[in-house]
Amino acid sequence: MYTGVEIDIVVEDALKAYTTYQEIFTTELIEKTDFPKGQNEVVFTIYGTRIHLLDENPEAGMQAPKDTIVPIWLNVMVPDIKETFKLAIDHGWKELMPLTDMSDFGVINAVVADTFGYQWMLHQIHKEVSFEERKAMFEQQMDD
Repeated sequence: MYTGVEIDIVVEDALKAYTTYQEIFTTELIEKTDFPKGQNEVVFTIYGTRIHLLDENPEAGMQAPKDTIVPIWLNVMVPDIKETFKLAIDHGWKELMPLTDMSDFGVINAVVADTFGYQWMLHQIHKEVSFEERKAMFEQQMDD
């Protein structure tokens, strides 16, 4: 019996999307079909998180995002945010939030939108900051 979480994402072309994602992130391929467009799917992991890409297929009720960005994002903790951010931009992804160093919180963040309609928060932790410390910093900011 298997347990876990899989994120299913409908894109216009699953094979093209996977090729792009594997050039930006460290991925491990689990399954990939090679059927006519509209019937393909790719299952892979990014740093241990299982992602399932499916071709857009309106007849089956599977619609990829169009001109808008969906209000959900994938937060990917990467080993080198500057390199990953550059790879994303080089692949035509749109910068939504630039590289932002939040050193008090021990992180550097950036948000990008891929060419398939999804948002990705790139997140590099360079120092562990406990929940209690982060909460105290937020409370201090609210008091100022």
